[in-house]
Amino acid sequence: MLVAERWQKILALVNERGSIRVTELSELCGVTEETIRRDLDKLESEGRLMRSHGGAVRVGESQPEIPFKERETVHADLKRSIAREAVKHIRENDRIILDASTTAWYMAQILPDEPLTVLTNSIQVAVELSSKEKIQVVSTGGRLLPQSLSYAGPLAERSLDTYHVDKAFLSCKGVHTARGISESSELQALVKAKMVAISDEVFLLADHSKFGQQSFAHVASWERIGHVITDSSTSADSLEALREKGVKVTRLT
Repeated sequence: MLVAERWQKILALVNERGSIRVTELSELCGVTEETIRRDLDKLESEGRLMRSHGGAVRVGESQPEIPFKERETVHADLKRSIAREAVKHIRENDRIILDASTTAWYMAQILPDEPLTVLTNSIQVAVELSSKEKIQVVSTGGRLLPQSLSYAGPLAERSLDTYHVDKAFLSCKGVHTARGISESSELQALVKAKMVAISDEVFLLADHSKFGQQSFAHVASWERIGHVITDSSTSADSLEALREKGVKVTRLT
């Protein structure tokens, strides 16, 4: 089991049960208790759980997903601008991921009909691309989340494990310059973490409203995010902090 996979398993167990002991995590993950303690220290430093005597406890509560139709109207012009910039990074014959964000859906609307493979967990993206004959669309399948019109859960995660792509284009609920990117839904966070893991390059598509936010479930740290595309209202200090971490930043004018 990879370290990132172990962390995701620990978080899933803590969030499912509310609390769990180090001894049990050690048995379930097949590593020493000392390794588990280090894992818990790391996850606590990222705000993803709280340490307790002999174990860990859940923090906060996962927030319900915002319906797709409602998300579609929030900062729509900014998201369309970000989508147009993102499409410029796609080349013929690329294998890409588009997540279930509205920005990814806007990308699907304007993608040229040229040889591409698009892997997605979004019903909206798949339908949008269905009329483009040269684009091969692969859906993850999985548990349908009706609010976001997306697939998530263990089946979607296992499906993603079978693929490798050149580029992933993702959005998120929270962008924290120290702690990385996060989602309000644990199910979405786990799927997006898998998307990050199977991609050579990761493009984060985030308008200014996402910055300075930390949502319930961690997705990825900055060492896995290569590019950020955002709008002109995003704080210059925030973007400079990302550049110092080696992240390429495109700030639209």
